[in-house]
Amino acid sequence: MGTKVTFVELTTYEGVLPLATGYLQAYASQDPEIAAECSFEIVSRNVESDRDAIAEELIGRDSDVYAVSCYLWNMGTTKWLLEELHRERPDARIILGGPQVMNHLAKYVPPERENVVVCNGEGERTFYAYLKQVISGTMDLRAVQGLSFWENGQVVTTPKAERIKDLTEVPSPFLTGVFKEREYSFAILETNRGCPFNCGFCAWGAATNDKVYKFDDDRVKQDITWISENGFHSIFIADANWGIGPRDVEFTEFIVACKEKNGLPYRVDVASAKNRPDRTARITQVFVDGGMVTSQTISLQSMDQDTLNQIQRSNIRLSAYITLQQTLRERGINSNVELIWPLPGETLQSYRKGIAELCRLSAEVIITYPQLLLHNTPIYEQRDVFGVRTARVPSEIAEAEIVVSTRWVDSAEYELGVWYSYIVQAFYNVRSLYYLANYLDRAGVMAFEDFFASAVEYFQGRLDTHVGQHFAESVKNLGNYDIRDSGLVAHMVLHAHRGEFDATVADFVRRQPWWSRDPLARAAFELDLIARPYIYDEPMRLPDYEFEHVAYEPIDEYRGTVTVPAEVGGLLAALDMPTYDGPPPERLLITHGPKRKKPLNDKWSLHTATLYCQGIFICQREYIPTFEAAPPEG
Repeated sequence: MGTKVTFVELTTYEGVLPLATGYLQAYASQDPEIAAECSFEIVSRNVESDRDAIAEELIGRDSDVYAVSCYLWNMGTTKWLLEELHRERPDARIILGGPQVMNHLAKYVPPERENVVVCNGEGERTFYAYLKQVISGTMDLRAVQGLSFWENGQVVTTPKAERIKDLTEVPSPFLTGVFKEREYSFAILETNRGCPFNCGFCAWGAATNDKVYKFDDDRVKQDITWISENGFHSIFIADANWGIGPRDVEFTEFIVACKEKNGLPYRVDVASAKNRPDRTARITQVFVDGGMVTSQTISLQSMDQDTLNQIQRSNIRLSAYITLQQTLRERGINSNVELIWPLPGETLQSYRKGIAELCRLSAEVIITYPQLLLHNTPIYEQRDVFGVRTARVPSEIAEAEIVVSTRWVDSAEYELGVWYSYIVQAFYNVRSLYYLANYLDRAGVMAFEDFFASAVEYFQGRLDTHVGQHFAESVKNLGNYDIRDSGLVAHMVLHAHRGEFDATVADFVRRQPWWSRDPLARAAFELDLIARPYIYDEPMRLPDYEFEHVAYEPIDEYRGTVTVPAEVGGLLAALDMPTYDGPPPERLLITHGPKRKKPLNDKWSLHTATLYCQGIFICQREYIPTFEAAPPEG
């Protein structure tokens, strides 16, 4: 073996299978000359690992070629590693690929480093042609399609490689031995490539020209079988629109059949088809019936039609999403709605209004993600038109640019929107004041948007509490970028600072003008205190509060009876007892059962705990209490 090739992938989670790297190796190894001449190895590490150790390992590999996958979440560390490689291995050849670097050679590579090239677009053909030049020794890079590189101080970009239309051209890295058995625990699976939409914040549709090409059915099923038989706990299906075609239902059923046979995987995450609520609901039902942990993500991004038009999303029917959310709710299936703040066209008022509309539709979980200004997206190309201004996430690891103002939102309004999203997470998503907020809105006492806005104002003045301080620091330091941030809020509110938060929200509600004159509002608040879920498996315990309108009698450490006013019992039944058809219940059995919850392990780091909370809080039915009508006393 004359040429040593090292692939480098820095992942967001431990144990993630490096699928993109696997494709490159499997594709290039089809060539007998490359198979004979090259040896391949993969260095896949969590991006938060010790970067000095990663650099030492890469340098110690003494490779001829380093192929590095570049994403916004690892680009800070990647740039540092590239400097270390240049210092210690200046003669090594480096090829960079991934959405963060493609079409951006000059931003990441100095003119004097002619040994570093960037792959623009789909990687298999370009990497293969590049490797052929390396082993030939001629290094005629102009003959390689889809590359950018420096030559005599000038950027040279070759014509793009044609997309692979017949995906049988790409061998399966699962079936060709690229991945060792039980080397990873989190699988990534791809059954097609491309996206028929061209959403402004996303590079997917723009990069694939709206065309979707499919892997062969038998190939996909063989990949699924290999994954199930080789110890993978979870699968992320990397298709842009899972459920876009009828065969995705068949694949879903096949995954469940493999799980029933082999015991794994037990969790599947997907990005669902945008305009097929019927098929998406059916797919989710199959997963649920198969005993797999899943939550159907409903990627609305915004409830404002003008915003959807601005981001070229008008061809995705908002009504389809709403129908899907209601269908899943009726079937008792976990779902979560995704929004992005602040998109072009969105105002603070429209954002608040959209969340209120979702609350009235009884959306279970409403997650707001920051708008990342991603390279190669329509919004990136039109950032001046939209008045986009960004701030860099303060991280040595990532290179994320968060949009903090647009033509429609100034920086102060942006921050208020982030505060608002935190209140929704703490009050609504993890149900600290879920029944109270619903009661006030339905009774016409205080609309959702006004209730949450009032809470924002209150918590901005409560930096003496752990939760208030976290909100403020996160808004200031762009902490909402961290994928675990919602999990951290759930951990704090439902466990770590539960008692302090009980006292804080009690102080908040007592300050509201309706508090003293509305006993039903006070009863709804007391119900919230009793029904507040536990995200870990732990016994139910009453908060330190003097109950006046709701009575609780324990049965055991997980169950008890709750006596409420009929009006509040009717509200609870409408929200959380979809099959109940009797009169408004006044006496209920509440069960804070363990379900799929795990006890908090003393050996867990905060990092591990928040990852667990992030994973379970979007599967709301896995940890919230259940209610049923209890027989009258005696």
